[in-house]
Amino acid sequence: MRDIKRIVLHCSATVEGKEYSVDTIRSWHTAKGWSDIGYHYLISLDGCIGIGRPIDKQGAHVRGHNKDTIGICYVGGVDADLKPKDTMTPEQEDTFRSLVASIRTLFGEDITIHGHNEFSSKACPSFIVKEKFSDLY
Repeated sequence: MRDIKRIVLHCSATVEGKEYSVDTIRSWHTAKGWSDIGYHYLISLDGCIGIGRPIDKQGAHVRGHNKDTIGICYVGGVDADLKPKDTMTPEQEDTFRSLVASIRTLFGEDITIHGHNEFSSKACPSFIVKEKFSDLY
């Protein structure tokens, strides 16, 4: 098993309210030449968790920071004009909190959480994780 130290939250950069599956996002990523979907988990609009890349496999979600991270993506993240927007549903927020708690139970309470935007010049996940989920710090 990999030595997990961090969780990185992403958005799918898809229009608010439109659902996408793990298989659809996997097809986007494999079309780029990747071996699989880059994320380990996908949180659907209703809060259901889709299983992506196995957690014992390094993800492909944060260039230069995949070795010790688990990538979680929520469906959404942009408005109708494709501008960054926090579109997380209450169900997605609850699921993210639960998933973080489960990962910390498995890998240690010192696992930190981050947004993709902390590691690149992207807007993803379309908000500041430390502000939105301050209760998890």
